Amino acid sequence: MMHKTSMNLNLATLTQCAPETVQAQSVADVVLALGSNYQAEKYLPLAREMLATLGEIQLSTAFQNPDFTATTQLLKPDYTNQCVHLVLTTPISLQQLQHTFKTLEGNCNRCRQAEANQVRLVTMDIDILLIKLAEKENSLSKESISESTSNWIVMADRYPFKAHENAGIDELVDVSY
Repeated sequence: MMHKTSMNLNLATLTQCAPETVQAQSVADVVLALGSNYQAEKYLPLAREMLATLGEIQLSTAFQNPDFTATTQLLKPDYTNQCVHLVLTTPISLQQLQHTFKTLEGNCNRCRQAEANQVRLVTMDIDILLIKLAEKENSLSKESISESTSNWIVMADRYPFKAHENAGIDELVDVSY
């Protein structure tokens, strides 16, 4: 396990990118959101164990949250959510990372099909919140990156973050807003 990352991230000033625009970029670090609404006590440890094979991990507190899509007519189980900062042993492209995380979800018996009006039981969901580029040159701006915090990128499809994601990120990285 790692200690809290000793850099100050100002999320409001970080570059936001759609994941498809940085698919080929080499990633050194990633901040993930893990979520499970079915047998979380089994699948969160399994996912953490598999993530640890990719590099060094640091974990936030796990939070139990109601499913924000639940209604009084359609009750849904609570989610257990946790953020993970993963420093990869070997940098790989974002596209490869996404594929790896989908495989890990599958290894946790994730089933993506659900019948209409059926409550989805999610054994494991892995979402990428932030990536830190491994390369010193950012192909988006073609400028050299001198500060280590400058090459963190917020995944635009996940921002603004949910309250539990912000709390998890705050635990893992020194963040200012």
